[in-house]
Amino acid sequence: MPKMHVSRSVTICKTVTEVFTKLNKFHDWKSWSPWLIQEPEAESSVSEDGKFHSWDGNRIGVGNMLIVDEKENEYVDYDLTFVKPWKSKAKVRFELDSRGDDTEVTWIMDSSLPIFMFWMKGMMEALVGMDYERGLAMLKDFVEDGEAHTKLDFQGNSQFQGFKYIGIEANTTKSEVGSSMKKVFGDLMSFAESNKNNIEGDPFTIYHKWDMIKGDIEYTSGIPVKELPLDLPEGFITGEVPATHVYSIKHTGPYEHLGNAWSTLYNMQQSKVFKTNKKIHPFEVYTNDPSEVDSNQLETVVYFAVK
Repeated sequence: MPKMHVSRSVTICKTVTEVFTKLNKFHDWKSWSPWLIQEPEAESSVSEDGKFHSWDGNRIGVGNMLIVDEKENEYVDYDLTFVKPWKSKAKVRFELDSRGDDTEVTWIMDSSLPIFMFWMKGMMEALVGMDYERGLAMLKDFVEDGEAHTKLDFQGNSQFQGFKYIGIEANTTKSEVGSSMKKVFGDLMSFAESNKNNIEGDPFTIYHKWDMIKGDIEYTSGIPVKELPLDLPEGFITGEVPATHVYSIKHTGPYEHLGNAWSTLYNMQQSKVFKTNKKIHPFEVYTNDPSEVDSNQLETVVYFAVK
């Protein structure tokens, strides 16, 4: 059986006692779970003592977790059992490292894949790793602020009218995407400021490639325009997003939580909720300005073109 090991960490600006009390029972799990946010209508239950949690969903599958060991302010161990989409078991641990008024939380999973899925080991470790990163980011919010600053509005199927745009293509990595997009949008906004009469719509990013194992990303960020300019600064391109049917989710919250919308849409695609049109790459549209609203109120709509 192919062995899997995943480990991700985050620093939470609360004492180890405050963090431990949020992890040694499952009562708060729904507030920051990277899976339950994808299917809020899924059935979810927690035992009275908070040590057992089960769920039953059409997309997130069926399974349960049981806390089997814990040491106050140091670790929590639990057994994870999946029943659907396939049967498997995993050993999972939260390790806590006190750093004064802060706590480093490490989320670890050791498991194995069914033998017929040996070829997916790298992909599965990457996917679970991204889930853990999303979950730890929400856990940090929840422990520090009392809530995870991320909300999904399932907008469903609609007709997207399309647009022409000016944009900038970029190649980057997952670790550098934030700084890369900051530079790209800085250049785009400078252009937009001097061409206000031709701007027609909200800025966006199209993702052409996102290698989950290597972390390589290829994207185009741009601004819709009424007419394609004849003269553009060096490095700028023109293009068009055609009119198409789409499935969309609106995310409200900081950009760092946008992975919740993307992971949910990929989950829905894999679960055959919709069939994607692979000729049109998925994209996100930023419907308000980060310089004008609090980061918790940022709204971004993620679109998948569908057949």
